[in-house]
Amino acid sequence: MKLTSAQTGTYFTNPDKDAAGVLIYGADAMRIAHKRQQIVAALIGPAGEEEMRLTRIAAADLRREPALALDAVKAMGFFPGARVALIEDANENVGPTVIEALGAWNPGDAQIIVTAGALKPTSKMRKAFETHGQAYAAGIYDTPPTRDEIERDLKAAGIDQPPQEAMQMLLTLARDLEPGDFRQTLTKIGLYKRGVSDPLSADDISACAPASIEAAVDDVLLVVGDGQAAEIGPVMQRLSAQGVNAVTLCIGAMRHFRTLHRAAVDTTGRPQIWGPNRDKMVAQARKWGPVKLEQALTELTDTDLQLRSAGQHAPALALVERTFIRLAMLAQR
Repeated sequence: MKLTSAQTGTYFTNPDKDAAGVLIYGADAMRIAHKRQQIVAALIGPAGEEEMRLTRIAAADLRREPALALDAVKAMGFFPGARVALIEDANENVGPTVIEALGAWNPGDAQIIVTAGALKPTSKMRKAFETHGQAYAAGIYDTPPTRDEIERDLKAAGIDQPPQEAMQMLLTLARDLEPGDFRQTLTKIGLYKRGVSDPLSADDISACAPASIEAAVDDVLLVVGDGQAAEIGPVMQRLSAQGVNAVTLCIGAMRHFRTLHRAAVDTTGRPQIWGPNRDKMVAQARKWGPVKLEQALTELTDTDLQLRSAGQHAPALALVERTFIRLAMLAQR
């Protein structure tokens, strides 16, 4: 059966232990790996791999030796407890072998966990798991963690019921960071707060959050945000000498101005900005206002599309510098 997005959030930490298996598929390999780790740990526990109750099979090996899947599903373990046959990086080339193993599954066999990349709705392997009465298919999409997922990860890191302000900051951080970086940040927060009874605060998160962009890139964005058009050229020359590319600058600028826009439209009086440049960015958000920030984001989006265009031949850094000068002049109006 097919798991909905809401069901997916809880299934991997509390899976059906009597199921035949689950297919985990999606375009983001890091998110797939995280969900795979969660469900394997939930099924066999921390000692499962040491007790040889986990059999890992790479898709390339399975293609050479199709019998590996069925052997892993039917094998009897030396230790009591649930067993898992994990097939990683599966694709349509090994789909028939996976489907055969799923069809031969009986209660008491190892549960079949399959990870795969993006699969079309017409995928035979995906259809086999979606239509099987005791198997599941879960699509993992490029969306930030939900509040419930963050709370579960915080609890695993030793932090219960964070204050509302801290949770809002974490939700914002989850939108800005890659999933692996965000999980590492939560782990770091757990270590940072170990043995400390005070509630999780904004300062704690700021101390543990990674810099979203390099400090040198941050410098030019602060110059742009302050409207200092004359200062952009020298800073861009320094960045060019350091090897910073145009796309990195454009992505960093979009992230910077999205943060300013969120602060500009904030109605709580506590803008969700942190880090060493917090005061400067809060002042920029007030100076720009929502309307001009929306214009800036439109300009940056157009530049980003131009940089990625196949017909683009102009020097990329020059295009970004021109956009930055336009934005700095916009700030002065």
